[in-house]
Amino acid sequence: MLEISRIQAITLDLDDTLWPIWPTIAEAELRLQAWLAPRAPATASLFGNLQQRQRLRDQVAEAWPQRHYDLSFIREEMIRLGLRLSDEDTNLAEPAFAVFFAARQQVTLFDDSLPALQKLSARWPILALSNGNADVERIGLADYFCGSVSARDVGAAKPDARIFLAAAARLQLAPEAILHVGDDESLDVLGAQQVGMQTAWVNRSDKLWAFDSKPSIRVTSMAELSDALLGSSF
Repeated sequence: MLEISRIQAITLDLDDTLWPIWPTIAEAELRLQAWLAPRAPATASLFGNLQQRQRLRDQVAEAWPQRHYDLSFIREEMIRLGLRLSDEDTNLAEPAFAVFFAARQQVTLFDDSLPALQKLSARWPILALSNGNADVERIGLADYFCGSVSARDVGAAKPDARIFLAAAARLQLAPEAILHVGDDESLDVLGAQQVGMQTAWVNRSDKLWAFDSKPSIRVTSMAELSDALLGSSF
């Protein structure tokens, strides 16, 4: 049961909560390949093949297991490995990653996300809390956030308790005073619950809940969440 009176801040997942991530990643992949094509054509071809791309990711993950939480590092190392295997200039890895990273920030928000952010941020401080490498400033949403905490910042990814505790420390609040909002049942809801946060599950795809422990509130959109929170708080 959601206890709105206890909420002093919100932590908010980004990918697949505020925007769909896979169309963004698909476009970023295409832009990376287009940039590589005239400079490192064999590597561009390698990244154009999904199975080859997955093999590169697996090899990097095996070589750097201690950095599994750092998606920017993993991506740049994938590019560097592809260049090396293709006998092309590995100095291109950094600028190539910059192309991918810039495209990764060009997200298309769900229609309900921006109005909800505007309403909720007027009432509570909102901290971005993500395993990914979205940058709310580059995306153009920084005005609605008091800051951000990522898996790369902490050295641990959701559902690890450390990232939620780091968010609470950043907000200077006890976890019990924070509502965590996200789309993933395990990473967001169960992860936040283990440190005592209240949780809101944003279920946009009509999934069934499969765990014994339940979220504090279930909604189908950010609009439904803002209506539930603000309608009861004001």
